[in-house]
Amino acid sequence: MGFKEEYQFWLEDSYFDEATKQELQSIQGDEKQIEDRFYKDLEFGTGGLRGVIGAGTNRMNIYTVRKATQGLANYILKQGGKDKGVAIAYDSRRKSPEFADEAALCLAANGIKAYVFDSLRPTPELSFALRKLGCISGIVITASHNPPEYNGYKAYWEDGAQVTAPRDKEIITEVKAVTDYHAVKTMGKEDAIAAGLYQVIGKEIDDAYMEELKKQIIHPEIIQEMADDIKIVYSPFNGTGNLPVRRILSELGFKYVYVVPEQEMPDPNFTTLAYPNPEDPKAFELALKLAKEKQADIVLATDPDADRLGIYALDSKTGEYIPFTGNMSGMLIAEYILRERTVTQTMPENPALVTTIVTTNMAKAIAEDYQVKCIEVLTGFKYIGEQIKWFEESGSNHYVFGLEESYGCLAGTHARDKDAVVAVMCLCEMAAWCKKNGKTVWDQMLELYEKYGYYKETQYAITLKGIEGSKQIAAIMDKLRSNPPKSFGELQVVEVKDYVSGKTVNLQTGEEGSTGLPESNVLYFELTNDSWCCARPSGTEPKLKFYMGVKGTGLEDAEKKVEQLTENLKAYI
Repeated sequence: MGFKEEYQFWLEDSYFDEATKQELQSIQGDEKQIEDRFYKDLEFGTGGLRGVIGAGTNRMNIYTVRKATQGLANYILKQGGKDKGVAIAYDSRRKSPEFADEAALCLAANGIKAYVFDSLRPTPELSFALRKLGCISGIVITASHNPPEYNGYKAYWEDGAQVTAPRDKEIITEVKAVTDYHAVKTMGKEDAIAAGLYQVIGKEIDDAYMEELKKQIIHPEIIQEMADDIKIVYSPFNGTGNLPVRRILSELGFKYVYVVPEQEMPDPNFTTLAYPNPEDPKAFELALKLAKEKQADIVLATDPDADRLGIYALDSKTGEYIPFTGNMSGMLIAEYILRERTVTQTMPENPALVTTIVTTNMAKAIAEDYQVKCIEVLTGFKYIGEQIKWFEESGSNHYVFGLEESYGCLAGTHARDKDAVVAVMCLCEMAAWCKKNGKTVWDQMLELYEKYGYYKETQYAITLKGIEGSKQIAAIMDKLRSNPPKSFGELQVVEVKDYVSGKTVNLQTGEEGSTGLPESNVLYFELTNDSWCCARPSGTEPKLKFYMGVKGTGLEDAEKKVEQLTENLKAYI
Protein backbone atom coordinates (compact mmCIF):
# COMPACT_ATOMS: atom_id res chain seq x y z
CA MET A 1 0.00 0.00 0.00
CA GLY A 2 1.42 3.42 -0.99
CA PHE A 3 1.35 6.46 1.27
CA LYS A 4 -1.78 7.88 -0.41
CA GLU A 5 -3.68 4.61 -0.01
CA GLU A 6 -2.52 4.34 3.62
CA TYR A 7 -3.75 7.90 4.23
CA GLN A 8 -7.17 7.04 2.79
CA PHE A 9 -7.33 3.88 4.89
CA TRP A 10 -6.79 5.91 8.08
CA LEU A 11 -9.40 8.44 6.95
CA GLU A 12 -12.07 5.88 6.17
CA ASP A 13 -11.59 2.83 8.39
CA SER A 14 -13.80 2.55 11.48
CA TYR A 15 -10.82 1.46 13.62
CA PHE A 16 -9.48 5.03 13.86
CA ASP A 17 -11.23 7.58 16.08
CA GLU A 18 -12.79 10.85 14.95
CA ALA A 19 -10.05 13.06 16.43
CA THR A 20 -7.48 11.22 14.33
CA LYS A 21 -9.59 11.57 11.20
CA GLN A 22 -10.14 15.28 11.80
CA GLU A 23 -6.39 15.82 12.15
CA LEU A 24 -5.80 13.98 8.87
CA GLN A 25 -8.60 15.86 7.09
CA SER A 26 -6.84 19.11 8.03
CA ILE A 27 -3.85 18.16 5.81
CA GLN A 28 -5.95 17.01 2.82
CA GLY A 29 -4.25 18.15 -0.40
CA ASP A 30 -0.88 18.66 1.28
CA GLU A 31 0.95 15.81 -0.45
CA LYS A 32 4.31 16.48 1.18
CA GLN A 33 2.78 16.37 4.68
CA ILE A 34 0.79 13.23 3.86
CA GLU A 35 3.88 11.51 2.46
CA ASP A 36 5.93 12.34 5.56
CA ARG A 37 3.26 10.90 7.84
CA PHE A 38 2.62 7.73 5.81
CA TYR A 39 5.65 6.87 3.66
CA LYS A 40 6.78 4.34 6.28
CA ASP A 41 5.88 2.86 9.64
CA LEU A 42 7.51 4.60 12.59
CA GLU A 43 10.48 2.31 12.98
CA PHE A 44 10.67 0.10 16.04
CA GLY A 45 14.44 -0.03 16.36
CA THR A 46 16.78 -1.47 18.95
CA GLY A 47 15.86 1.45 21.24
CA GLY A 48 12.10 1.17 20.61
CA LEU A 49 10.03 3.97 19.04
CA ARG A 50 10.68 7.70 18.90
CA GLY A 51 8.93 10.26 16.73
CA VAL A 52 6.77 13.34 16.39
CA ILE A 53 3.33 13.06 18.03
CA GLY A 54 0.46 13.01 15.52
CA ALA A 55 -1.75 10.93 13.28
CA GLY A 56 -0.11 8.60 10.76
CA THR A 57 2.00 5.46 10.50
CA ASN A 58 5.21 7.50 10.85
CA ARG A 59 4.06 9.27 14.04
CA MET A 60 3.70 8.56 17.74
CA ASN A 61 0.01 7.94 18.48
CA ILE A 62 -2.17 5.43 20.31
CA TYR A 63 -2.28 3.18 17.23
CA THR A 64 1.48 2.93 16.68
CA VAL A 65 1.94 2.41 20.44
CA ARG A 66 -0.66 -0.38 20.49
CA LYS A 67 0.85 -2.01 17.43
CA ALA A 68 4.35 -2.01 18.95
CA THR A 69 2.96 -3.39 22.21
CA GLN A 70 1.12 -6.19 20.40
CA GLY A 71 4.44 -7.24 18.84
CA LEU A 72 6.11 -7.14 22.26
CA ALA A 73 3.20 -9.10 23.77
CA ASN A 74 3.48 -11.77 21.06
CA TYR A 75 7.17 -12.12 21.86
CA ILE A 76 6.55 -12.35 25.61
CA LEU A 77 3.95 -15.08 25.05
CA LYS A 78 6.38 -17.06 22.87
CA GLN A 79 9.01 -16.75 25.61
CA GLY A 80 6.61 -18.14 28.21
CA GLY A 81 6.73 -14.89 30.20
CA LYS A 82 2.99 -14.23 30.40
CA ASP A 83 2.74 -14.67 34.19
CA LYS A 84 5.66 -12.37 35.06
CA GLY A 85 4.07 -9.15 33.87
CA VAL A 86 5.43 -5.88 32.49
CA ALA A 87 6.29 -2.68 34.39
CA ILE A 88 5.40 0.65 32.74
CA ALA A 89 6.59 4.18 33.51
CA TYR A 90 6.14 7.49 31.72
CA ASP A 91 7.47 11.05 31.74
CA SER A 92 5.97 14.56 31.56
CA ARG A 93 5.52 14.76 27.79
CA ARG A 94 2.31 15.20 25.85
CA LYS A 95 0.29 11.99 25.64
CA SER A 96 2.69 10.09 27.94
CA PRO A 97 -0.01 8.90 30.42
CA GLU A 98 -2.32 7.98 27.53
CA PHE A 99 0.38 6.01 25.71
CA ALA A 100 1.30 4.22 28.96
CA ASP A 101 -2.32 3.16 29.42
CA GLU A 102 -2.67 2.06 25.78
CA ALA A 103 0.40 -0.16 26.20
CA ALA A 104 -0.92 -1.55 29.51
CA LEU A 105 -4.37 -2.34 28.09
CA CYS A 106 -2.92 -4.04 25.02
CA LEU A 107 -0.81 -6.24 27.30
CA ALA A 108 -3.82 -6.94 29.52
CA ALA A 109 -5.92 -7.97 26.50
CA ASN A 110 -3.16 -10.50 25.77
CA GLY A 111 -3.39 -11.86 29.33
CA ILE A 112 -0.17 -10.16 30.48
CA LYS A 113 -0.31 -8.17 33.73
CA ALA A 114 0.78 -4.53 33.59
CA TYR A 115 2.27 -2.70 36.59
CA VAL A 116 1.77 1.01 35.89
CA PHE A 117 3.23 3.84 37.95
CA ASP A 118 0.63 6.18 39.44
CA SER A 119 2.38 9.26 38.03
CA LEU A 120 5.53 10.23 36.14
CA ARG A 121 8.77 8.51 37.15
CA PRO A 122 12.41 8.54 35.98
CA THR A 123 13.54 5.98 33.42
CA PRO A 124 16.10 4.44 35.85
CA GLU A 125 13.36 3.78 38.39
CA LEU A 126 11.53 1.73 35.76
CA SER A 127 14.70 -0.32 35.29
CA PHE A 128 14.79 -0.86 39.06
CA ALA A 129 11.06 -1.58 39.34
CA LEU A 130 10.85 -4.31 36.75
CA ARG A 131 13.62 -6.26 38.50
CA LYS A 132 12.12 -5.59 41.93
CA LEU A 133 8.75 -6.92 40.72
CA GLY A 134 10.24 -9.86 38.82
CA CYS A 135 8.78 -8.72 35.48
CA ILE A 136 9.68 -10.19 32.11
CA SER A 137 9.82 -6.76 30.47
CA GLY A 138 9.41 -3.03 30.97
CA ILE A 139 8.24 -0.05 28.95
CA VAL A 140 9.07 3.64 29.38
CA ILE A 141 7.07 6.26 27.51
CA THR A 142 9.58 9.05 26.94
CA ALA A 143 11.44 10.95 24.24
CA SER A 144 14.26 11.71 26.66
CA HIS A 145 15.80 15.09 25.74
CA ASN A 146 14.09 15.57 22.35
CA PRO A 147 12.04 18.72 21.57
CA PRO A 148 8.43 19.02 22.86
CA GLU A 149 6.73 17.67 19.72
CA TYR A 150 8.35 14.23 20.25
CA ASN A 151 7.49 11.22 22.34
CA GLY A 152 8.87 7.70 22.44
CA TYR A 153 8.64 4.13 23.71
CA LYS A 154 11.60 2.21 25.14
CA ALA A 155 11.47 -1.54 25.76
CA TYR A 156 13.39 -3.32 28.53
CA TRP A 157 13.93 -6.98 29.33
CA GLU A 158 13.97 -8.85 32.64
CA ASP A 159 17.60 -8.01 33.48
CA GLY A 160 16.54 -4.34 33.67
CA ALA A 161 18.45 -3.15 30.59
CA GLN A 162 17.05 -2.09 27.24
CA VAL A 163 16.87 -5.10 24.95
CA THR A 164 20.11 -6.22 23.31
CA ALA A 165 21.03 -8.77 20.63
CA PRO A 166 19.66 -11.20 19.67
CA ARG A 167 16.48 -10.38 21.57
CA ASP A 168 16.22 -6.86 20.12
CA LYS A 169 15.99 -8.11 16.54
CA GLU A 170 13.60 -10.89 17.57
CA ILE A 171 11.24 -8.33 19.13
CA ILE A 172 11.58 -6.05 16.09
CA THR A 173 10.58 -9.01 13.89
CA GLU A 174 7.46 -9.58 15.99
CA VAL A 175 6.54 -5.88 15.86
CA LYS A 176 6.97 -5.78 12.06
CA ALA A 177 4.82 -8.90 11.74
CA VAL A 178 1.83 -6.97 13.13
CA THR A 179 0.53 -5.47 9.89
CA ASP A 180 -3.23 -5.47 10.52
CA TYR A 181 -4.39 -2.84 13.02
CA HIS A 182 -7.58 -4.82 13.55
CA ALA A 183 -5.51 -7.72 14.91
CA VAL A 184 -4.16 -5.55 17.73
CA LYS A 185 -5.83 -6.40 21.03
CA THR A 186 -7.02 -3.98 23.69
CA MET A 187 -9.60 -3.87 26.48
CA GLY A 188 -11.28 -1.42 28.83
CA LYS A 189 -9.32 -0.17 31.84
CA GLU A 190 -12.01 -1.10 34.38
CA ASP A 191 -12.19 -4.62 32.94
CA ALA A 192 -8.39 -4.95 33.08
CA ILE A 193 -8.32 -3.84 36.73
CA ALA A 194 -11.18 -6.22 37.61
CA ALA A 195 -9.28 -9.08 35.95
CA GLY A 196 -6.15 -8.31 37.98
CA LEU A 197 -4.27 -7.42 34.81
CA TYR A 198 -3.72 -3.71 35.54
CA GLN A 199 -2.03 -2.81 38.83
CA VAL A 200 -1.01 0.67 39.96
CA ILE A 201 2.41 0.94 41.63
CA GLY A 202 4.10 3.86 43.35
CA LYS A 203 5.31 4.64 46.88
CA GLU A 204 6.53 1.14 47.73
CA ILE A 205 8.82 1.17 44.68
CA ASP A 206 9.97 4.74 45.40
CA ASP A 207 10.99 3.80 48.95
CA ALA A 208 12.90 0.70 47.84
CA TYR A 209 14.63 2.69 45.08
CA MET A 210 15.78 5.35 47.56
CA GLU A 211 17.25 2.73 49.86
CA GLU A 212 19.24 1.24 47.01
CA LEU A 213 20.61 4.64 46.02
CA LYS A 214 21.87 5.32 49.54
CA LYS A 215 24.00 2.17 49.42
CA GLN A 216 26.29 3.98 46.96
CA ILE A 217 27.27 6.68 49.46
CA ILE A 218 30.85 6.19 50.65
CA HIS A 219 31.24 9.05 53.15
CA PRO A 220 27.89 9.98 54.77
CA GLU A 221 29.88 11.66 57.55
CA ILE A 222 31.41 14.15 55.10
CA ILE A 223 27.96 15.08 53.81
CA GLN A 224 26.77 15.70 57.36
CA GLU A 225 29.87 17.75 58.16
CA MET A 226 29.58 19.96 55.06
CA ALA A 227 25.77 20.18 54.86
CA ASP A 228 25.72 23.78 56.11
CA ASP A 229 28.44 24.93 53.72
CA ILE A 230 27.50 23.58 50.29
CA LYS A 231 24.90 25.20 48.05
CA ILE A 232 23.30 23.37 45.13
CA VAL A 233 21.09 24.74 42.35
CA TYR A 234 19.03 22.12 40.53
CA SER A 235 16.66 22.02 37.55
CA PRO A 236 14.59 18.95 36.61
CA PHE A 237 13.86 20.56 33.21
CA ASN A 238 10.11 20.22 33.88
CA GLY A 239 10.50 16.44 33.96
CA THR A 240 10.61 13.42 36.23
CA GLY A 241 13.69 14.23 38.35
CA ASN A 242 12.14 16.84 40.64
CA LEU A 243 10.75 14.64 43.43
CA PRO A 244 13.35 11.83 43.55
CA VAL A 245 16.37 14.16 43.31
CA ARG A 246 15.09 16.50 46.01
CA ARG A 247 14.11 13.56 48.20
CA ILE A 248 17.48 11.80 48.05
CA LEU A 249 19.45 15.00 48.68
CA SER A 250 17.19 15.90 51.61
CA GLU A 251 17.42 12.45 53.18
CA LEU A 252 21.22 12.51 52.88
CA GLY A 253 21.32 15.81 54.76
CA PHE A 254 22.00 18.44 52.09
CA LYS A 255 20.30 21.59 53.42
CA TYR A 256 20.66 24.15 50.66
CA VAL A 257 19.14 22.83 47.43
CA TYR A 258 17.56 25.55 45.31
CA VAL A 259 15.25 24.40 42.51
CA VAL A 260 14.75 26.59 39.42
CA PRO A 261 11.07 27.60 39.91
CA GLU A 262 10.24 27.98 36.20
CA GLN A 263 11.50 24.45 35.48
CA GLU A 264 10.29 22.70 38.62
CA MET A 265 6.84 21.40 37.71
CA PRO A 266 5.97 19.06 34.81
CA ASP A 267 5.46 21.01 31.59
CA PRO A 268 5.02 19.09 28.31
CA ASN A 269 5.71 22.29 26.35
CA PHE A 270 9.04 22.92 28.11
CA THR A 271 8.09 26.59 27.99
CA THR A 272 11.48 27.95 29.12
CA LEU A 273 13.48 25.29 27.25
CA ALA A 274 13.76 25.23 23.46
CA TYR A 275 15.63 21.96 23.81
CA PRO A 276 15.40 20.18 27.22
CA ASN A 277 18.88 18.69 26.97
CA PRO A 278 21.63 19.10 29.60
CA GLU A 279 24.13 19.14 26.72
CA ASP A 280 22.68 22.49 25.55
CA PRO A 281 24.19 25.56 27.32
CA LYS A 282 21.03 27.60 26.62
CA ALA A 283 19.04 25.22 28.82
CA PHE A 284 21.07 26.37 31.84
CA GLU A 285 20.33 30.11 31.56
CA LEU A 286 17.77 30.24 34.38
CA ALA A 287 19.73 27.84 36.56
CA LEU A 288 22.91 29.90 36.23
CA LYS A 289 21.02 33.09 37.04
CA LEU A 290 19.72 31.47 40.24
CA ALA A 291 23.20 30.08 41.03
CA LYS A 292 24.71 33.57 40.95
CA GLU A 293 21.96 34.88 43.23
CA LYS A 294 22.50 32.07 45.75
CA GLN A 295 26.30 31.87 45.28
CA ALA A 296 25.96 28.14 44.59
CA ASP A 297 28.90 25.76 44.45
CA ILE A 298 27.40 23.55 41.75
CA VAL A 299 24.56 23.76 39.23
CA LEU A 300 22.83 20.52 38.24
CA ALA A 301 20.16 19.63 35.68
CA THR A 302 18.54 16.35 34.73
CA ASP A 303 16.80 15.75 31.40
CA PRO A 304 13.02 15.09 31.32
CA ASP A 305 13.26 11.33 32.01
CA ALA A 306 16.11 11.84 34.51
CA ASP A 307 18.67 9.52 33.03
CA ARG A 308 21.18 12.26 32.04
CA LEU A 309 22.93 14.78 34.27
CA GLY A 310 24.48 18.08 33.23
CA ILE A 311 26.58 20.22 35.58
CA TYR A 312 28.28 23.57 35.95
CA ALA A 313 30.73 24.25 38.78
CA LEU A 314 32.01 27.50 40.27
CA ASP A 315 35.52 28.64 39.43
CA SER A 316 36.33 30.55 42.62
CA LYS A 317 39.20 32.39 40.92
CA THR A 318 37.00 34.05 38.28
CA GLY A 319 33.58 33.78 39.92
CA GLU A 320 32.27 32.18 36.73
CA TYR A 321 30.50 28.85 36.33
CA ILE A 322 32.32 26.32 34.15
CA PRO A 323 30.31 23.85 32.01
CA PHE A 324 31.22 20.18 32.26
CA THR A 325 30.75 17.67 29.48
CA GLY A 326 29.37 14.22 30.23
CA ASN A 327 32.92 12.90 29.96
CA MET A 328 34.15 15.39 32.56
CA SER A 329 31.41 14.81 35.14
CA GLY A 330 31.61 11.06 34.56
CA MET A 331 35.37 11.09 35.18
CA LEU A 332 34.96 13.13 38.38
CA ILE A 333 32.47 10.64 39.79
CA ALA A 334 34.43 7.60 38.56
CA GLU A 335 37.75 8.78 40.00
CA TYR A 336 36.11 9.67 43.33
CA ILE A 337 34.46 6.26 43.62
CA LEU A 338 37.61 4.32 42.64
CA ARG A 339 39.83 6.38 44.94
CA GLU A 340 37.58 6.33 47.99
CA ARG A 341 36.61 2.66 47.60
CA THR A 342 40.34 1.89 47.47
CA VAL A 343 41.09 4.06 50.53
CA THR A 344 38.19 2.65 52.57
CA GLN A 345 38.94 -0.91 51.41
CA THR A 346 35.39 -1.33 50.08
CA MET A 347 36.45 -2.08 46.50
CA PRO A 348 35.04 -5.46 45.41
CA GLU A 349 37.27 -8.22 44.01
CA ASN A 350 37.98 -8.02 40.27
CA PRO A 351 36.46 -4.55 39.91
CA ALA A 352 35.44 -3.29 36.48
CA LEU A 353 34.74 0.13 34.98
CA VAL A 354 32.56 -0.08 31.86
CA THR A 355 32.57 2.61 29.19
CA THR A 356 31.71 2.99 25.51
CA ILE A 357 33.91 3.26 22.43
CA VAL A 358 33.10 6.99 22.08
CA THR A 359 33.73 7.93 25.72
CA THR A 360 36.88 9.77 26.84
CA ASN A 361 40.17 7.85 26.91
CA MET A 362 40.77 9.32 30.35
CA ALA A 363 38.60 6.46 31.63
CA LYS A 364 41.33 3.98 30.67
CA ALA A 365 44.01 6.06 32.40
CA ILE A 366 42.03 6.32 35.65
CA ALA A 367 41.07 2.64 35.63
CA GLU A 368 44.71 1.64 35.11
CA ASP A 369 45.82 3.90 37.97
CA TYR A 370 43.47 2.15 40.41
CA GLN A 371 44.07 -1.32 38.95
CA VAL A 372 40.49 -1.63 37.78
CA LYS A 373 39.63 -3.43 34.55
CA CYS A 374 38.29 -1.07 31.87
CA ILE A 375 35.84 -2.64 29.41
CA GLU A 376 34.64 -0.84 26.27
CA VAL A 377 31.25 -1.57 24.70
CA LEU A 378 29.22 -0.18 21.80
CA THR A 379 27.45 3.18 22.11
CA GLY A 380 24.26 2.83 24.12
CA PHE A 381 23.90 2.29 27.84
CA LYS A 382 22.10 -1.02 27.28
CA TYR A 383 25.49 -2.52 26.48
CA ILE A 384 26.82 -1.36 29.85
CA GLY A 385 23.77 -2.92 31.51
CA GLU A 386 24.44 -6.11 29.56
CA GLN A 387 27.95 -6.29 31.04
CA ILE A 388 26.48 -6.22 34.56
CA LYS A 389 24.31 -9.21 33.66
CA TRP A 390 27.30 -11.10 32.26
CA PHE A 391 29.39 -10.32 35.35
CA GLU A 392 26.66 -11.73 37.58
CA GLU A 393 26.26 -14.84 35.43
CA SER A 394 29.98 -15.59 35.10
CA GLY A 395 31.39 -14.13 38.32
CA SER A 396 34.28 -12.76 36.22
CA ASN A 397 34.14 -9.19 37.51
CA HIS A 398 32.28 -6.88 39.84
CA TYR A 399 30.75 -3.76 38.32
CA VAL A 400 31.84 -0.55 40.04
CA PHE A 401 30.85 2.22 37.65
CA GLY A 402 29.76 2.77 34.06
CA LEU A 403 29.52 5.85 31.90
CA GLU A 404 28.98 7.12 28.38
CA GLU A 405 29.88 10.48 26.87
CA SER A 406 26.26 11.56 26.44
CA TYR A 407 25.86 12.66 30.07
CA GLY A 408 24.83 9.25 31.39
CA CYS A 409 26.35 7.10 34.12
CA LEU A 410 25.45 4.49 36.73
CA ALA A 411 26.91 3.78 40.15
CA GLY A 412 25.68 0.48 41.59
CA THR A 413 23.62 -2.27 39.99
CA HIS A 414 20.13 -1.36 41.28
CA ALA A 415 19.31 -0.23 37.71
CA ARG A 416 20.65 -1.35 34.36
CA ASP A 417 20.32 1.99 32.62
CA LYS A 418 21.94 5.36 33.17
CA ASP A 419 20.61 7.00 36.31
CA ALA A 420 20.78 10.77 36.80
CA VAL A 421 19.32 10.50 40.32
CA VAL A 422 22.23 8.39 41.59
CA ALA A 423 24.60 10.57 39.53
CA VAL A 424 23.33 13.72 41.30
CA MET A 425 23.80 11.99 44.65
CA CYS A 426 27.37 10.86 43.88
CA LEU A 427 28.32 14.22 42.37
CA CYS A 428 27.03 16.06 45.45
CA GLU A 429 28.96 13.72 47.77
CA MET A 430 32.09 14.37 45.72
CA ALA A 431 31.41 18.13 45.89
CA ALA A 432 31.10 17.90 49.68
CA TRP A 433 34.44 16.06 49.78
CA CYS A 434 36.00 18.85 47.67
CA LYS A 435 34.56 21.53 49.98
CA LYS A 436 35.95 19.75 53.03
CA ASN A 437 39.36 19.68 51.35
CA GLY A 438 39.31 23.38 50.53
CA LYS A 439 38.72 23.20 46.79
CA THR A 440 35.98 23.50 44.20
CA VAL A 441 34.71 20.81 41.85
CA TRP A 442 36.47 22.70 39.04
CA ASP A 443 39.75 22.61 41.01
CA GLN A 444 39.32 18.84 41.28
CA MET A 445 38.78 18.55 37.51
CA LEU A 446 41.99 20.48 36.87
CA GLU A 447 43.85 18.12 39.20
CA LEU A 448 42.59 15.14 37.17
CA TYR A 449 43.78 16.82 33.97
CA GLU A 450 47.22 17.44 35.48
CA LYS A 451 47.50 13.86 36.68
CA TYR A 452 46.06 11.93 33.72
CA GLY A 453 46.34 14.28 30.76
CA TYR A 454 44.28 17.05 29.18
CA TYR A 455 41.73 14.94 27.35
CA LYS A 456 39.19 16.85 25.29
CA GLU A 457 36.26 15.51 23.30
CA THR A 458 33.64 17.01 21.04
CA GLN A 459 30.84 16.07 18.69
CA TYR A 460 29.89 17.21 15.23
CA ALA A 461 26.46 16.27 13.89
CA ILE A 462 24.84 16.61 10.48
CA THR A 463 21.03 16.70 10.53
CA LEU A 464 19.45 15.25 7.38
CA LYS A 465 15.67 14.76 7.60
CA GLY A 466 13.22 12.67 5.60
CA ILE A 467 13.73 10.12 2.85
CA GLU A 468 16.49 12.06 1.09
CA GLY A 469 18.25 12.66 4.39
CA SER A 470 18.37 8.94 5.14
CA LYS A 471 19.93 8.32 1.72
CA GLN A 472 22.55 11.03 2.28
CA ILE A 473 23.54 9.61 5.66
CA ALA A 474 23.92 6.16 4.10
CA ALA A 475 26.01 7.62 1.25
CA ILE A 476 28.43 9.36 3.64
CA MET A 477 28.86 6.16 5.67
CA ASP A 478 29.46 4.18 2.44
CA LYS A 479 32.13 6.67 1.39
CA LEU A 480 33.90 6.44 4.75
CA ARG A 481 33.66 2.63 4.69
CA SER A 482 34.72 1.95 1.10
CA ASN A 483 37.44 4.58 0.93
CA PRO A 484 38.54 5.36 4.51
CA PRO A 485 40.60 8.52 5.00
CA LYS A 486 44.35 8.11 5.47
CA SER A 487 44.53 11.24 7.61
CA PHE A 488 42.61 14.15 9.09
CA GLY A 489 44.97 17.04 8.52
CA GLU A 490 48.26 16.28 10.28
CA LEU A 491 46.75 13.38 12.22
CA GLN A 492 47.39 10.06 10.48
CA VAL A 493 44.85 7.23 10.63
CA VAL A 494 46.57 4.36 12.44
CA GLU A 495 43.70 1.87 12.56
CA VAL A 496 40.18 1.60 11.15
CA LYS A 497 37.55 -0.34 13.10
CA ASP A 498 34.41 -1.27 11.14
CA TYR A 499 31.72 -2.54 13.49
CA VAL A 500 29.52 -3.73 10.61
CA SER A 501 32.11 -6.20 9.32
CA GLY A 502 33.61 -6.68 12.80
CA LYS A 503 37.09 -6.13 11.34
CA THR A 504 39.96 -3.85 12.31
CA VAL A 505 42.73 -2.88 9.89
CA ASN A 506 46.06 -1.35 10.91
CA LEU A 507 46.87 1.01 8.03
CA GLN A 508 50.56 1.09 8.90
CA THR A 509 51.15 -2.67 9.03
CA GLY A 510 48.15 -4.01 7.08
CA GLU A 511 47.40 -6.34 9.98
CA GLU A 512 43.73 -7.30 10.38
CA GLY A 513 41.90 -8.14 13.57
CA SER A 514 38.47 -8.29 15.18
CA THR A 515 36.53 -5.57 16.99
CA GLY A 516 35.24 -8.17 19.44
CA LEU A 517 31.91 -6.37 19.64
CA PRO A 518 28.46 -6.95 18.08
CA GLU A 519 27.56 -5.67 14.63
CA SER A 520 26.73 -1.98 14.51
CA ASN A 521 26.80 0.72 11.84
CA VAL A 522 29.83 2.47 13.35
CA LEU A 523 33.27 3.37 12.01
CA TYR A 524 36.14 4.21 14.38
CA PHE A 525 39.41 5.84 13.28
CA GLU A 526 42.30 5.63 15.71
CA LEU A 527 44.64 8.52 14.98
CA THR A 528 48.17 9.53 15.91
CA ASN A 529 48.90 11.67 19.02
CA ASP A 530 46.28 9.95 21.24
CA SER A 531 43.47 11.22 18.99
CA TRP A 532 40.45 9.48 17.49
CA CYS A 533 37.30 10.03 15.41
CA CYS A 534 34.14 7.91 15.21
CA ALA A 535 31.18 8.06 12.79
CA ARG A 536 27.75 6.77 13.77
CA PRO A 537 24.21 7.43 12.46
CA SER A 538 21.89 8.24 15.36
CA GLY A 539 19.38 5.56 16.24
CA THR A 540 16.76 8.06 17.46
CA GLU A 541 17.22 11.23 15.39
CA PRO A 542 17.80 12.03 11.66
CA LYS A 543 21.47 12.74 12.32
CA LEU A 544 24.92 11.49 11.42
CA LYS A 545 27.10 11.92 14.49
CA PHE A 546 30.86 12.27 14.59
CA TYR A 547 32.61 11.86 17.93
CA MET A 548 36.20 13.06 18.35
CA GLY A 549 38.84 13.09 21.06
CA VAL A 550 42.34 14.47 21.55
CA LYS A 551 44.93 14.75 24.31
CA GLY A 552 46.66 18.09 24.86
CA THR A 553 49.40 19.54 27.03
CA GLY A 554 46.98 22.02 28.63
CA LEU A 555 43.41 23.30 28.35
CA GLU A 556 44.14 25.68 25.46
CA ASP A 557 46.25 23.16 23.58
CA ALA A 558 43.55 20.49 23.87
CA GLU A 559 40.90 22.98 22.73
CA LYS A 560 42.94 23.97 19.67
CA LYS A 561 43.59 20.34 18.77
CA VAL A 562 39.95 19.31 18.96
CA GLU A 563 38.88 22.38 16.93
CA GLN A 564 41.44 21.56 14.26
CA LEU A 565 40.32 17.93 14.11
CA THR A 566 36.71 19.08 13.68
CA GLU A 567 37.68 21.41 10.82
CA ASN A 568 39.68 18.64 9.13
CA LEU A 569 36.71 16.27 9.42
CA LYS A 570 34.35 18.84 7.86
CA ALA A 571 36.81 19.37 5.00
CA TYR A 572 36.94 15.62 4.33
CA ILE A 573 33.15 15.23 4.31
